Amino acid sequence: MTHSSPQQELREAARHTDRRRFLTVTGAAAALAFSVGLPAAGTASAREMEARRIGEDPFTLGVASGDPLPNSVLLWTRLAPRPFEPGSGLPDARVEVRWELAHDERFSRVVRRGTTYAHPEFNHSVHVEVQGLAPDRVLYYRFRAGRWTSPTGRTRTAPAPGARKRELALAAVSCQAYHDGYYTAYRHLAQEDVDVVFHLGDYLYEYAVTAVGGARKYTDRTLPALFNKETETLEDYRLRYALYKSDPDLRAAHAAHPFVVTWDDHETENNYAGDTPENSVPPEEFLIRRAAAYRAYWENQPLRAPQRPTGPDMRLYRRLNFGRLAQFDVLDTRQYRSDQAYGDGWQTPGPESEDPKRTLTGATQERWLIDGWRHSHATWNVVPQQVTFAQRRDVPTDAFKLSMDSWDGYPASRDRILKGAERVGVDNLMVLTGDVHVSYGFDIKRDFDDPASRTVGTEIVTTSLTSGKDGSEKPSNYNNLMAANPHLKFYNGRRGYAVVTLQERAARADFRTVSAVTTPGAPVTTAGSYVTEAGRPGLKPA
Repeated sequence: MTHSSPQQELREAARHTDRRRFLTVTGAAAALAFSVGLPAAGTASAREMEARRIGEDPFTLGVASGDPLPNSVLLWTRLAPRPFEPGSGLPDARVEVRWELAHDERFSRVVRRGTTYAHPEFNHSVHVEVQGLAPDRVLYYRFRAGRWTSPTGRTRTAPAPGARKRELALAAVSCQAYHDGYYTAYRHLAQEDVDVVFHLGDYLYEYAVTAVGGARKYTDRTLPALFNKETETLEDYRLRYALYKSDPDLRAAHAAHPFVVTWDDHETENNYAGDTPENSVPPEEFLIRRAAAYRAYWENQPLRAPQRPTGPDMRLYRRLNFGRLAQFDVLDTRQYRSDQAYGDGWQTPGPESEDPKRTLTGATQERWLIDGWRHSHATWNVVPQQVTFAQRRDVPTDAFKLSMDSWDGYPASRDRILKGAERVGVDNLMVLTGDVHVSYGFDIKRDFDDPASRTVGTEIVTTSLTSGKDGSEKPSNYNNLMAANPHLKFYNGRRGYAVVTLQERAARADFRTVSAVTTPGAPVTTAGSYVTEAGRPGLKPA
């Protein structure tokens, strides 16, 4: 594995320092909003509003929980009595919020309760990290502000370190463009018996949403004109999260299961790469936009304090363990990547894309991942991340092209990851992926250019919730992709999610799809089921 030299790391640190200095000096007031005037833990905002004065239900965006640990859960809500207005219908003052955590839905056996504050600096969002809990427990939670009580959420703690958990069920979701359809798949997911949901990116899209909700074609409501524009400012991103979280099916899924979230590109801007925007705008403008997007992301997701951003930077990659059964290394493949080769898109690979210096994760995150594997004692080492990891040729001829936005555009980075996994003895590697709006099941090959090379893991790619509208069972490129990639074992173009069940001896992936998202209420079916055995990687029909 190739490591950056100390000089390279110093240059990288200096670049980040220069960027932050630029934001605070040249960006002036717009940038300073991200670094000053923020409430530290336990401190007060300038003013305080009595919660009893809230005249409308402030829990319109529901509740959520996330990042379960053996002794802790993270609880989230955001006060927004008027979610489609700037400021959400609350004054520039903090509001007292009470919370409860119990063993039962009736809250007759309360485990913990407390009081916190919703600060205007964070758009009146609430992040409560409840400590001192027993491992592997199902728990229920709710919030109160004045006379208002939130919906009840269900969460759970992770198993104790070293615990021999027999089974873990997870769901993988991604790409939920509001304007492309209804969140019917989320309604079905809310009824699934899973322990945790991994959201693999594109929680929202920056694109304009029309008055009728795009493909939803509302006839009973009209969305405000403020949504019919691309998101650029902090207020824009905050309002767009309010629109997405106003959906009852999305709220139901969050209330039913703890989520572990990571972003892709559209939470900020399509196909940005590190500091490089999609379009030719001055770098200072993009970094201010990125700071706004990252700030709104943290405010509206069930994330812990270490993930709170500083300006345009946010440490989102992190590690979660579920006993000895599974280790999850959640990646960020957007913030630290090299710019896409050959101008992005599907291109013929060549010296630019194959440059060994190119990276998708950045050197620091790459080392963190491999070092984490070195110390892993888990049966399954799972990597939730964003873009397709396995090679994906577009045609079965020598004139093939590859996606420059996926790991195919960064083959040296992928090779370092696979060599690192081999060197430290990773067992049962599984990659969870979103982004591409279809379901794939891949075998991960040690050498993708040699179909006979060793299979070293599996990749489960979940389709989109809505992005791409209804889709089809067999997309137009189905035959080409299946012929060009013998390690591709499953391909389906409908919308939905994936459910993965991990056990000591095997893992099973069920690809769950709905027939339509442009009309509500479609049933859910299982489009395909595959298993991979522990110690014998490779997908086989269940």
